[in-house]
Amino acid sequence: MKYCKFCINGSSRPSILAICFGNIANISTLKNEKGEAEPYRAREVVFQTNDELSTQGASGVKVEEIRSSDAEPLYRYQPQHPLAIKEGKWKGYVAYPNIDLTTQMVDALEFTRAYEANVGVMEITKNLSRETLTILA
Repeated sequence: MKYCKFCINGSSRPSILAICFGNIANISTLKNEKGEAEPYRAREVVFQTNDELSTQGASGVKVEEIRSSDAEPLYRYQPQHPLAIKEGKWKGYVAYPNIDLTTQMVDALEFTRAYEANVGVMEITKNLSRETLTILA
């Protein structure tokens, strides 16, 4: 996910965190919704510049799409596993989701910190405006 150096609006934050934590929750999911042996594919957030959120020297972003990762699954040799591949190149291997726990946690933490920083800037701006009105009154 590429999102540094942007102001992330509040409506993006919950969906981003939901994606990160959904990926973490499914880190060992080996079956799809139909019960077939297919590892979970991590969800990825794709951003687009949002001119409505742009200010002097900063660009705003919005979520353009949420897509499934096209990364190859991780294969572990476990021939006795009930979901082991029965034939072909990966015979005896079990396909696991290609999700890095550390990356998902860092992404969630970075988005949370970016959101907190944005809230802090809004609080400072509000306080400055209030003080300006107090001085003028």
